[in-house]
Parts: sequence; C-alpha cells; structure tokens
Amino acid sequence: MKRNSWTRAIALSLTLALAACGAGEDAARKAEAKAAAGAGGGSSQTVTVAAAALQNLPRIVTASGTISAWEEVPVGAEAGGLTATGVYVDEGRYVRQGQPLVQLNDALLRAQLRQQQAGVQTAQANAARDQSALARAQELKERGFLSQASLDTALANQRASAANLLAAQASLSETRTRLAQATIRAPVSGLVISRSVTRGQIVAPGTELFRIVRDGRLELDAQVPETELALVRAGQSAVISSDQVGETTGTVRIVTPEVNTETRLGIARIAVSGGGFRPGMFARARIQVGDQAAVTVPTPAVLYRENRAGVFVLGADGRARFRPVVVLSRTTDRTAVTGIEAGVRVVVEGAGFLGEGDRVTVAGARPPAATPVARGSVAAAKK
Repeated sequence: MKRNSWTRAIALSLTLALAACGAGEDAARKAEAKAAAGAGGGSSQTVTVAAAALQNLPRIVTASGTISAWEEVPVGAEAGGLTATGVYVDEGRYVRQGQPLVQLNDALLRAQLRQQQAGVQTAQANAARDQSALARAQELKERGFLSQASLDTALANQRASAANLLAAQASLSETRTRLAQATIRAPVSGLVISRSVTRGQIVAPGTELFRIVRDGRLELDAQVPETELALVRAGQSAVISSDQVGETTGTVRIVTPEVNTETRLGIARIAVSGGGFRPGMFARARIQVGDQAAVTVPTPAVLYRENRAGVFVLGADGRARFRPVVVLSRTTDRTAVTGIEAGVRVVVEGAGFLGEGDRVTVAGARPPAATPVARGSVAAAKK
C-alpha cells in the first residue's frame, strides 16, 4: 500500500515539473514575440518589391513655345509720294515671287519717261553729227587744210556730245527704274500675314505695306530647360500639338547656343510640317532625342507625397523609406526616374498604404528556419 502511494507521489511530481517547464518555455516565447513587436513599432504589412533596372529607353523631351515665321519679309515702297491706285492681294493669300501687290500712280513717271526718251534721241543725233565733224576735221588736218585749233574744237564737241548722250541715257534708266518701282511686287514667295496699305493712300518711301512669311514656312520656338538642352540636336523629329489645331510633325532646325539667365531656358527652333498653325499660336512639342540609359521602376511604385514624386525603398532592416525621384518618362508598365540607383528594391504593391519607416514583409519571402530546442535542454538549463 505504501509502495503504491510512493509511486503516485513520484508521478505527480514529474507531472508538475514538466508543466512548470512548459509554462516557462511558453512565457519565454511570449516575451520574445512581445519584444519583437515592440522593436517593429507595430505589425508589419505584406508588400511586393521589385529591383530598379537600368534600361535603354526612347527619351522624349517636352517643351512649349510660340509659333513664329521661319523668315518674315517686310515689303515696302521704294518710290515715294505716289498714290496707290490698286491693291491686288490681302492677308492670307499665298503669293509668288515677282507677283504684283500694289500699283502706284505712274502717270507722271510715264510722261517723264517719254520726255527723256526724246532727250536721248536728241543726244544721239548730236553725238553722231559731232562724230562726223571730227572725222572731216581729222581728214582736212592730214591734208593740211585745217589748223590744229580747229581740230581740237571738233574733238571737244564730239566728246561733249558723247557725254550728253550718256547723261541722257542715265536719266532715262533712272526714270525706267522709278516707273518699275511704281509696281510693288512680292520679293519672295510666301504667305501674306499682314497688309497696311489701302487704295488711294499716298505711300511714303520706306513704309511697310505687307509682311510675308517666306515660303509659308513656320516654326516653333520651343523653350527647353537647360538640363535637357544638350540632348536636343538639329535633325531630330518632334510631334507638335495644339489644343486648337491638333497635332503635326516637325524637325528640329537649330538649337540656339544661348540660355536665358533668368528662366534658364534655351530655344530649339522646330520646323512645322503642315497643319493649321498660325504665327503667334501657343504649341507644345515632344522631341524624340533617341534612346537613353535610364533607371526604371514599375509604374505603380511611383507615388506622390506633398506634390513630390517618389518611391518607397526597402532597406536592409526591413523598413520602407520614401525616396524622392524625378520622373523622366512614363509608360503603362515602366517609369524612368532619377534619384535612385539601379538594383535598389522598391515597394510596388502596397506602397500607397505605407508610412515613413514602416516595417514590411515581402510577399513570397520565406522566414528563416527556427532552430529546434530540446525540452530536456531547457530543463537542464533551468537547473
């Protein structure tokens, strides 16, 4: 009987010891979990991450500016004080080089022309008479029938007649030129964009009457930031757009070497191909500057906090930190940015719910395997 009681006492003692050992181990585990939760600042959020990659992407430089004429040609009057008797073109007309634009009153000039034509004929007759007289005088002088003084007089008369003829011809040429200037013609082919003359107006010399866009060619004076100006070169293609007339294509004609000291903008002149653009309109340009190496991240990883673009970068401690970036170009899948390096892990799914320094758990990542601890070892350590 005593033997059975002793046996039950030993079994009860072993049971209580094992229970105490298990309770101590559970308490240790709970303390460790509590410490881990306190170190993490709260529960971690499960997210997906992707590494930023270096890729060659088509780079597009965006710019905006004003449509202007490739070359504006002012048309003025050379002859002055004449009345405009006819105006043949108006704004919006395309004219050819040499086409009459304005006719000035040339009645007086035509009368002067006829008078000077008669004067030239008189001078020609006098020159011919004096030339014949000189020839006779030279012949008589050779025979000894004429003195040297008479020969000199005949020679002087001939030279005076020749000079008078040249003067008459010069006056006639001047009147013809003035008469031709009475008809104002287009100096180049192009589009008439302004007209400031009316019929009956007395035109003063040098007054601008028309302004023509040479060959009808327009270009966009695109303002490019100095940080991207080195990427733009002559010959690159561009897409020019406007809310009023839509889109058209263009080609960079020249990049000016100067940068504005106040705005830090340079000018790229882009030739406009067709379209309904007009001088003075506002337009935008997307210039294709070729493939450029750029760091890209998944587009959903790019967030905007306080009007700044950025991504959450996953650190070695398992925490996410916001890193500001500059967006260069964007597609549905990838976004080219500056501000981070290739290989950096960025948060993709779940980034919008994160705060600075939050601990995250990467979806699909396996936790490190725990080392099993023998129950007997724990009991031995406690002893």
